[in-house]
Amino acid sequence: MAAQAYVLIQTDVGRSAQVAEEVGGIEGVIAAHNVTGNYDVIALAEAESMDDLGRLVVNSIQLIHGITRTTTCSVVHL
Repeated sequence: MAAQAYVLIQTDVGRSAQVAEEVGGIEGVIAAHNVTGNYDVIALAEAESMDDLGRLVVNSIQLIHGITRTTTCSVVHL
């Protein structure tokens, strides 16, 4: 079973639409949506393992210009 996580993203003011578009274009990101509240963008990401998922967040998502902070919430199947 693939590892999945919701990535909660905070952005610089005025950058959320551009960030959502860029995040949505990353391989392994299933969806990226602009939202209201404490976060500006929420993305659903998937990878073969938790290590691969961590690398996706750190090496791809967090490097996008305009992102100030991310919180990764791993999906669990209880």
